[in-house]
Parts: sequence; C-alpha cells; structure tokens
Amino acid sequence: MPSQLLAWVVLVLMSAAAASGEEPGWHFSPLAGEGDRAAMGCTIDTTSVSHTCIVVRCADDFSVALHLHTSRAGGPAGRWELTLDRQSFPVNVVADASPYGARVEGDLTGIIEGIEQGETGYIEPLDGARGKSSRLPLKGSLQTIRQALYFCAPRTEAGRETPAGMVAPVPQKRPQAER
Repeated sequence: MPSQLLAWVVLVLMSAAAASGEEPGWHFSPLAGEGDRAAMGCTIDTTSVSHTCIVVRCADDFSVALHLHTSRAGGPAGRWELTLDRQSFPVNVVADASPYGARVEGDLTGIIEGIEQGETGYIEPLDGARGKSSRLPLKGSLQTIRQALYFCAPRTEAGRETPAGMVAPVPQKRPQAER
C-alpha cells in the first residue's frame, strides 16, 4: 500500500512539472532563461497547448521590449490589434530571435502604459487565424511589469568600473552643513 501511494505522489508531481507554465493572467515568464526579466500576460482561456500572451521584457540591450507569444498556426508575426480599455493600437509584429519568436515594432510607451493602467484588453490578429479567446485581463499587470523591469539596467562585470555618465558619483566626504 505505501508503495502505491508513493507511486501516485510521484506521478502527480511529474505531471505538474511537465506543464509549460503558460496560464491566464499576469506572471513572470516561465520560458527558460527569462526568469524575472519578463512579465507575461495571457488570455483567459490559455492552456499549455493553446495560448496567446503578451510579454513586457527587459531586452538584452536593457531597453523595454514588447513581445507576442502564441500557439496560433502560422506563428505570431503579422499585423495585430491590441485594445486596452477601448483604446485600439494597431501593431506590426516581426519575427525575432527572442524565446517568444516575435516582437512589436514602434513606439511602445502608450501600449505599455495602457497595459499597466487598464482593466481589460484584447489581442486580435488582423491577419491569419484567431484563437479561442482574445480577452486579456490586466489586473496585476502593473505590479508584475514593474517588478520585471526593476532591474532592467546595465550591469558591470566584476572588477570593471561603471562608466562615469551612467550613475551619479558617490561623494567621498559628507558635506558639512553650515551652522
């Protein structure tokens, strides 16, 4: 009997570990190597097999990038429309070498602000096949995005000095206040 229970527990744990990590709502990206550098928001009907997600990511050059991650036939590249609280953003999504396969081109400021401050969004392809659902809940996006981008800044290697223009100089002596 104990060996059957142990086998059942092992089976449950192995099946849980096999899930890919795409799930509805906002969370850190589950893709290998991404860790906490990317905030991923997925539509309400997302599963490990069928998903459409938008990703706000700290790129390798320390800029903020917006990516599309989808299981749609034909891939994510193409023309899409992001609707954030009734404000539409037609975007062009191009293939890239990121783990997500495609990134959004152009000025992202209004889009990222809309994601962070909004309540409901929709991700619709203007070209090609559509998924089951396009509704993207935005609750929790602000906190997840801000946490992912918090450390999005250039780092220096051990033993190398930080370039002078990157950070404010640290005072050597504390200034004396006049009395």
